[in-house]
Amino acid sequence: MTILHLPPHPHPTLPDLWCLFNGEQLYLQDDALPGAPGQAHTAVRYIGHNDAANLYSAELIGPPPANWQAVSLRQAIYTLPADMSALLARAAQLHRFARSHRFCGVCASPLQPNRHDLGRQCPSCGELYYPRLSPAMMVLITRGRELLLARSPHFAPGMYSALAGFVEAGESLEACVHREAFEEVGVRIHNLRYAMSQSWPFPHSLMLAFVADYLDGDITPQAGEIEHAAWFDIDQLPGLPATRSIAHHLIHQHIHQLRQAD
Repeated sequence: MTILHLPPHPHPTLPDLWCLFNGEQLYLQDDALPGAPGQAHTAVRYIGHNDAANLYSAELIGPPPANWQAVSLRQAIYTLPADMSALLARAAQLHRFARSHRFCGVCASPLQPNRHDLGRQCPSCGELYYPRLSPAMMVLITRGRELLLARSPHFAPGMYSALAGFVEAGESLEACVHREAFEEVGVRIHNLRYAMSQSWPFPHSLMLAFVADYLDGDITPQAGEIEHAAWFDIDQLPGLPATRSIAHHLIHQHIHQLRQAD
């Protein structure tokens, strides 16, 4: 499990790393986060720390040093050590919130940061804003040694994953799991149990993963959402999502539990 500490001040004995943004991109130095900003910067924010380093974020002013590389957030997450993923996700989400919430959506007045938390408040009408989190469920449907996996049209060729979808307003997580399973592949499930969660900053998701047993129904892929879905034996799986994703951990954890039970 990724360790993420969120105290108000940096750890006094850990080194500092910097997540330096240029729009939606950030900079790496020799495939690592820089240990110092290197030049003029603005919008400095302390993000938190793991067991190895404090992380700060900021925006560079002007061009970066010649030996720095501009990469996407996704590239950075898959390049840097796994224990940096949660800190990077937090940095990106707070950076996006600051850029997209400069003015009040009700009366258009400039927003002011709250002193006691990460929110922003309108001094004119009092409207409050907080960094956006979008809860999304994922469910791995099982039938004995078989897993129901599906692929979306935007997946890499040959890759399949567990089902996923965003929670609707007024909907519980459990209701969302049952609804999405039926909408996306036409099956009903039971024996739903929580497995794990992951912050995923694309763009601001909080993934909550479950395992469920198949109850009934024939696989019927949802048009426009699911390109193909099928049952796969755990010894004959298709291509799966990358190792940093919650889908990868969910699938492999369940397979490990099945093998231990044999």
